[in-house]
Amino acid sequence: MSATRLSRPVVTRFAPSPTGFLHIGGARTALFNWLYARHHGGRFLLRIEDTDQARSTQAAIDAILDGMRWLGLDWDGHEYYQSQFAVRHAEVANELLAKGRAYRCYMTQEELAEQRAAAQAERRPFKVNSVWRDCSPDAPTPDAPSVIRLKAPREGETAIEDQVQGRVVVQNEEIDDFVLLRSDGTPTYMLAVVVDDHDMGVTHVIRGDDHLNNAFRQLGIVKAMGWPEPVYAHVPLIHGSDGAKLSKRHGATGVESYRDELGMLPEALSNYLLRLGWGHGDEEIISRDDAVKWFDLDHVGRSPSRFDLKKLENLNGHYIREASDGRLAGLVGPRVGTLIGRPLDDRELGLLTRAMEGLKPRAKNLDEMAEGAAFLFKTVPLDMDERAAALLEGQASDLLALVHSRLAALPEWTAEATEGAVRGVSEDSGVKLGQVAQPLRAALTGRATSPGIFDVLALLGREESLARIADKMNSKEQ
Repeated sequence: MSATRLSRPVVTRFAPSPTGFLHIGGARTALFNWLYARHHGGRFLLRIEDTDQARSTQAAIDAILDGMRWLGLDWDGHEYYQSQFAVRHAEVANELLAKGRAYRCYMTQEELAEQRAAAQAERRPFKVNSVWRDCSPDAPTPDAPSVIRLKAPREGETAIEDQVQGRVVVQNEEIDDFVLLRSDGTPTYMLAVVVDDHDMGVTHVIRGDDHLNNAFRQLGIVKAMGWPEPVYAHVPLIHGSDGAKLSKRHGATGVESYRDELGMLPEALSNYLLRLGWGHGDEEIISRDDAVKWFDLDHVGRSPSRFDLKKLENLNGHYIREASDGRLAGLVGPRVGTLIGRPLDDRELGLLTRAMEGLKPRAKNLDEMAEGAAFLFKTVPLDMDERAAALLEGQASDLLALVHSRLAALPEWTAEATEGAVRGVSEDSGVKLGQVAQPLRAALTGRATSPGIFDVLALLGREESLARIADKMNSKEQ
């Protein structure tokens, strides 16, 4: 159902449970809701479903809000907290009771256990069969705890025209009389989510398809209250590379891990999540503006998507190359500081900014950039990785001595001038340029890979470059 067929503006929502980090699947759900609302000029709301007070934590709430902001998914108005509306939830449950669409049930846990055991023995789905369902309101009741159950229809069928799954039908006899209000007066999730969606004016419920079965129960409350039915869109879950539901065994599952541990940019992760289950022709690189312009529910696939970290890394590499040098330096700087054991000062951040041009082309994440830049801020003697140490064997020390002499004699220190000097050593020594450049790279950086060697010389400057070369000229003796 498109927005043009609605009699009211589009309102979507993201309603995470604050029992942990912002899961990557939840982030995609939030993104789809945000895009749909923005595409239609509607509103996108954020509701923290914190009714499970035993498991909800402030740290988890902070992680969710932080992850949303990092991804650029701004919500309209303040965030809502479901626990604040418990009185309203109970009010609706009692209204359903007064309408005869719900009933008080005094079944004990022992009686429920007997029914459940009987269902298992007969190999049929368990469904509550309460003697209290059809009792007269005037009938005597025991002095015992009770719950309020929805009086679900027992005949006919319930159909949902899901915007992703298509038409889905469930026979009403399969829907049980589920609990709305517990014996202690607290609302269940099933009741709270429906009441909140109605009161917040939510028109479109876009969420994971693991909630599809819940939709038929929740729709029972909507119909019993005579409220407008929302448009449902149940999106297939994200699976790991092995086809199983994405979990911790597949690696990072929280948004903050992709930012803090894997060094991803928010625009790269957003672009990747957008393409997990939705597409616009053959487009792979999709800007936020184009995503808002193009997003619809018609092109959300019905099959689960497989998370591929290599594809995300390749996409992240693209956005790294597109990012400004100053922004990248600000992101990479703290990571370099961690590697060298101290924070960078303003001068060093300026040097890091100048280094970005040489670091960006081959980097796939911020950690690679930090590792590639750390050599700039170390002091002699440099630690050597295994491959770099191997490059300093053989005639390397003799070649380094020749390079040192040529570079020391340069009247000016530019990438062009240093390149001419190094090429001159190669030609005069009768060896390929790489046989000179590789040990030179090892001496200057302690690594076998780095930005272009002449860029490295320019970044380090004359004094530091010559000191590092001199330190490794006699590597056989070290």
